[in-house]
Amino acid sequence: MIQVKQDLLAALQSALGEVAAGAGLAPAAAAFESPKQASHGDLAITAAMPMARTLKKNPRELATALLQALQAQAAVQRWVQSLEIAGPGFINLRLRPAARQAVVAEVLAAGESYGRQSASGRRVMVEFVSANPTGPLHVGHGRNAALGDCICNLLQSQGAEVLREFYYNDAGVQIANLGLSVQRRLQGFKPGDAEWPEQAYNGEYIADIAADFAARKTVHADDREFTASGDVADLHGITQFAVAFLRHEQDLDLQAFGVRFDHYFLESSLYSSGRVEETVRRLVASGKTYEKDGALWLRTTDYGDDKDRVMRKSALAGADSTVPDGTIYTYFVPDVAYHVTKFERGYAEVVNVQGTDHHGTVARVRAGLQAVGLGIPPGYPDYVLYKMIAVMKGGQEVKMSKRAGTSVSVRDLIDWTSRDAVRFFLISRKADTEFTFDVDLALQANDENPVFYVQYAHARICSVLAQYGRDRDDTSADLSLLVAPSEAALMLKLAEYPEMLTRAAAERAPHDVAFYLRDLAAAFHTYYASERFLVDDAALARARMALLAATAQVLRNALALLGVSAPQAMVREAPVAQEAAA
Repeated sequence: MIQVKQDLLAALQSALGEVAAGAGLAPAAAAFESPKQASHGDLAITAAMPMARTLKKNPRELATALLQALQAQAAVQRWVQSLEIAGPGFINLRLRPAARQAVVAEVLAAGESYGRQSASGRRVMVEFVSANPTGPLHVGHGRNAALGDCICNLLQSQGAEVLREFYYNDAGVQIANLGLSVQRRLQGFKPGDAEWPEQAYNGEYIADIAADFAARKTVHADDREFTASGDVADLHGITQFAVAFLRHEQDLDLQAFGVRFDHYFLESSLYSSGRVEETVRRLVASGKTYEKDGALWLRTTDYGDDKDRVMRKSALAGADSTVPDGTIYTYFVPDVAYHVTKFERGYAEVVNVQGTDHHGTVARVRAGLQAVGLGIPPGYPDYVLYKMIAVMKGGQEVKMSKRAGTSVSVRDLIDWTSRDAVRFFLISRKADTEFTFDVDLALQANDENPVFYVQYAHARICSVLAQYGRDRDDTSADLSLLVAPSEAALMLKLAEYPEMLTRAAAERAPHDVAFYLRDLAAAFHTYYASERFLVDDAALARARMALLAATAQVLRNALALLGVSAPQAMVREAPVAQEAAA
């Protein structure tokens, strides 16, 4: 049906051109929408209404002219069964059965490639997770990881070459507090003792780090390794060991979550390489800075920020980030320096996945990047901001993790439920909306659990195909026999997949994939309830097996984008209707 839609879009564009030329307008871009109710048709055209507003004419009059122009198009004559004007000026199209049926052969021929675009040469960097190595990854990091990984998968599905980058602070105040916390543990102190620092980290993992340091162990992470000296007085060594230990723990969390990275970038390298100082020099040279109250400020208001931002102030004044030479910069200065490196590495398109608490950094970082004088565009980088989540278990909110000493960790969620459930749930809502992860719901094996509902659709199909005989040929099926209403609805849903992927990638919206999966599963379950598959009519059975195989393929393709498995067998809690083969 991909070719069918392309033919019809070309026909619509031609018809729009005719109508627009007659009215003295430039033609609008051709586009179809899905009718809100299936009874209204398969595709809808709304172009007559905006044209009518421009011309101050009756939209039904323009819709009539557009309908007449469409009827003359060869593609419309071939693929469209009927055209009708509805409401204030909609045009509804009903496709011929052959147009819907074409999608089955397309899916089976393309397999895992269905909906994917060929390599485009487009290079995109996605920075996500970027958690400081001061403790286990919490559920907020989990939502970040799920979003970032799925966005990468979506961009790759549309032909982009994607670099997955993890940026973290390995030498700031938080890291100093981490080292001090472990040292206090090595000295025999614990949270609650008078000697325990107020700013120390309290989780049980601090004791684990101290024990391994005392045992002079070597820890390996994806981007570093370190061997402990065992010397309680070696604060620098303790700190470096703690960072390596927690980076290793993060790696384990991410591996359990099915997330990988191509590159790790250390904040300390921005100072050791001189990039922070070079960025400050460029900003000063741009004429966009000024001195006030002993501090260096950047005129970020020139670029749309709500107020100018401090770049540098004296150590006595206090600041967010300290470097060894005693100069103090606020956090957004190394952020600007870091993003300069992204641009200089050739990534003209960059996506940052961050919590909504970073909302204030967006304007100042973009302002700094424009002021630095390298021709970086105003909207660079792109941001996907997400809200933190709450966790419910046993009907009550879970706020603390004994292991982490703070919020619930990613590993807690995986241990309580499964990787599939966590990944699906964490991208099942728009990133900037609040979400509650219900552990009890994630464990239910029924239709109320969305990930189970989708996976069970795939398992049901696998069961029917296994009964039919997987080795049978479904490529020669007579698809013209697929005329039942539930079959038509399912085929239309399969045909929506490529456009949904393109839109979700462009809008950085992996939740669209989750929504689509639930709709596709619903269309299948409706089909399953209304028709029999292993019928005596061999030709009809073969055609229905082809449709089921195509549906299973699209379910697998979409689930893979979310990092969720497509099991071939599952068990429900509640009794189900008689199986199709019964």
